[in-house]
Order: sequence, then structure tokens, then C-alpha cells
Amino acid sequence: MRVEANRRDFLRWLATTGAGLAAAGVAPALFAQEAAAAGTDVVVVLGATVVDGTDAPARPHSAVVLVGDRIAWVGPAAEVPHHAGATVVDGRGRYVVPGLWDMHAHGIDYEKLWPPMFLANGVTGIREMQGYDENRATRDKIVRGELLGPRVALASAIIDGPVSLLGPPITQVATPEEGRAAVRTALAQGSDFVKTYFYLPKDVYAAIADECRRVGLPYAGHWPYRLNQLDAAKAGQRSFEHNFGVPIHTSSRRDEILARLDATPFDPNAKRDFFNLARELDRQAAQAYDPATAERHFAGLKALDCWMSPTFAVNRVISRPADAYTQDPRLKYVSQDIIDYWADRLPLFTPVTPEQIAQQEAYFEAQLRLVGAAHRAGVGVIGGTDCLNPYVYPGFSLHDELDFLVEAGLSPRRALQAVTRDAARFLGRESTTGTVTAGKVADLVLLDANPLTDIRAVRRINTVVTAGRVLDRARLDHMLADVVTAAQQPTATANSRSVGLPVRGCC
Repeated sequence: MRVEANRRDFLRWLATTGAGLAAAGVAPALFAQEAAAAGTDVVVVLGATVVDGTDAPARPHSAVVLVGDRIAWVGPAAEVPHHAGATVVDGRGRYVVPGLWDMHAHGIDYEKLWPPMFLANGVTGIREMQGYDENRATRDKIVRGELLGPRVALASAIIDGPVSLLGPPITQVATPEEGRAAVRTALAQGSDFVKTYFYLPKDVYAAIADECRRVGLPYAGHWPYRLNQLDAAKAGQRSFEHNFGVPIHTSSRRDEILARLDATPFDPNAKRDFFNLARELDRQAAQAYDPATAERHFAGLKALDCWMSPTFAVNRVISRPADAYTQDPRLKYVSQDIIDYWADRLPLFTPVTPEQIAQQEAYFEAQLRLVGAAHRAGVGVIGGTDCLNPYVYPGFSLHDELDFLVEAGLSPRRALQAVTRDAARFLGRESTTGTVTAGKVADLVLLDANPLTDIRAVRRINTVVTAGRVLDRARLDHMLADVVTAAQQPTATANSRSVGLPVRGCC
């Protein structure tokens, strides 16, 4: 009884100090009354240094108070009153950061594997880049609390032209009206955004863009080969994935290459030929970087609020020989059917001869430089991995992505913001997530080292909080051990997706 009284006292203290809640549009007194009546859990992360995801300095000796699934208060630890009845997380010597977002992910419907891997690595939100029935069902389980997993911003089915590199369950459209119908279907299915792909005809792309504006759905995706990137951005495309086309659009050869691509048909009998040509020209263009052209291109992207999603994690894999990652210790977290698929598909992309290996290494290094230049020019950058593609792992590979962003020239703070504050802004969720701020959702990561001095500190995870649920190190280790066990089972994925579903990522 005394514990319950103390909890009510604690909530009353929150009500009297709830300026942060009020600023977030939450009535502190009402919040405290409702929390007390509902018996809502109270968690206090005590004594940590708060790296809140904004540009503010880190705040040592702080406390973060969570009530239910929200952050209720952030401030000096010394100001927190007696907290009997609350769960106390010892933050002394540790660093609190916002939960991370992987902004280009696939495969959340591998329910025994993907969701726990994300959470164990501090990824409390993902942008799932291809929608289909199985992952819509998984997203809904997470929302209902039936499955422990990250928040999911879910794409539509990939929309591509009548010629496509991909097969079902993508949506192929040949006319403007078919494009508009695909957008309406995406809306009816509860998609958070529309995903567009490479081979869309120009008139169909324009219809999709117009219909997205009409129904209020954002759209993002790959560079549509038939359009200049700035024209696509003017039409409304929010992001370009994988750096595809950025070397071309920042090259002294831009006009020549775009004209050649525009004059080359998409061959339904040799679907990969155009992709291979475009990728090779992109590689060549990276060696003809032109600062003036790049300056104009980046200024245009910034003015149009069109973002870059580099996915260095997957680009690094395909820039090296196919056997470069076959001894990766993280393979223990992946089921054999996925490993077999990776081994089959990866040789389509990777270099073989010494000359090709050197060329791809130079291409990757050029992409790093391009993203650094774009960032310095003010272009928004978000961090994603393209997990489910070969040797790109949920959660683990986002840590790699952060390393690459720093290598590209972002400071550790800016790299961290790319997967927290800026990810939330891109998704239109900045009022509810992305920073350690009172009133926002209780998605946090507690680190054993300072990520502002070394971004590799994001690997040193002590505790993850997802929607107010506290997962300590022992729980995270147990989750990963369960993933290893599940990955070894022949039915590891059968209960979470159609066994024959031919989806292993979009790229």
C-alpha cells in the first residue's frame, strides 16, 4: 500500500513539474491522474548522460522518467524525488540516446529472427521498404502488442513498370491509370508511403506522383531512370535510395549519360541489361565528379527537401568479391534458406577480376565522398541498411552504416541524428519520436560509452527501452540466443511468411 502511495506521490510531482509534457501538448495533471488510475508502470533512468538527439550539449548526471510508453520528464538526477514503486535503471557512467531507426529495411515478417535482432541492437523503428500481406500482418501484431518488435513505417507494394527486375508481390503498371490505381490500393492497405522503382515510364511516374499528392501519401524509392533526379524531386519524391544516379547527376558527363539512358529501351527479354548499363555508367561518372555540377544538384535537392538514403551497408557488400563475407560470425542469426539465396544472388553484382575489384573499391569510395559533400551542402541524409540483402543484418548492420556515415564526413553527432531526429523528421513523426524529450514515445538506448566521441559506442548497448518496455542486457542476450536457435530450425520462417514468397529485399 505504501509503495502505491509513493507512486501516486511521484506522479503528482510529475504533474507539478510537467513543463515538458505541456510543451508536447499533454496536460500534466490529467496525465498524472490517468497514469495513477491505470496503474501505469513508472521507470526512472537515473544518473546517465543524456544525448538527446538535438544539437544541445550532452547533459551528465541526468534522469529520464518514463510513464507507460511515454517520456514524462528529463532533467537533473538530483531533482528526482523518492521513487519507491518505480523501476530504476542505473544510468551512472552511461549514455542515453534516442532509439535508432533503420530507414531502409526488409523482412520484418521473419518474426522469430528480424524483430529481436533489431531490438537487441537498439533499433526501435524501421522503414520497411516493400509492403505485402505478410509484413502488414507483422506490423499489426507489433502495434497490438502481440509481438515484441520495432515500430514500422511500411511501404506500399513496390510499383514498377511493365518491365521490371522484380517479380511478385510487386505491382507492375503500364499506364497512368494503372499507376493511379496502385496508389489508391496502397492507401486502402494502410501503407505509410508509396515505394517507386527504376523502370517506371515517365507518364506513369507522373500519374503516380500526382495521385500521391491527391490522396496525401508521400512517396520515395529508387531513381526512376527516365527522369532527371531533380525533376523527380520536383514531382514529390522524398528520397533516393542507395546513391543510385547521384554520381551521374554530379558528373561532368551528366547530360551525355542521361541522354544515352533515355535513348536505351527497357528490354523485356533481357531485363537486367539496362540496370547493368546504368550501374556501369554510374561507376564511370563517379570518376568524373564535377564540383560545380554537384553544387547545383545538391542545392536543388536541399531546396526540394529531397533526402539521400545511401545504404552503405549493402553497397559495401556488393563492392567486394562474393566470398568476402562468407565467414561473417553474424551468419548464425540467419536461417539457411536466406544464406542459400544470398550465395545464389550475390554473384550477379560483385566484382571478380582484380581490375573489377579495384574499380568497385574506387566506386564505393567515391560514394562516401559524395554523401559527405551532399551533407555539407545541407542535403538531408538518413541512415538505412537494406537488410535482407546479402550479408546485411537487422540491427547489426545499422551500426556498420553509422561507421560509414562518419567515414563519409558526418560527425558522430550528425550520424546519430541521421538515424534518430532526422529519421523522425523525414517520416513526419518528429512530434512523437526521434529525441529524448518529454511527451515523446519511450524509445531509448542506454550505452556504456559516449557515441559523440566514437560512433562505435552504439555497439556497447546496456539497455533498450521500446515503447516503455525495459530490455536489460541479460534479456537482450537471451533474445539473441533465441534467434540463433530459431535460425537453426528448418521451419524458422514458415509460420511468419508464405513459404514460397519470393522476397529477399528489393535491391
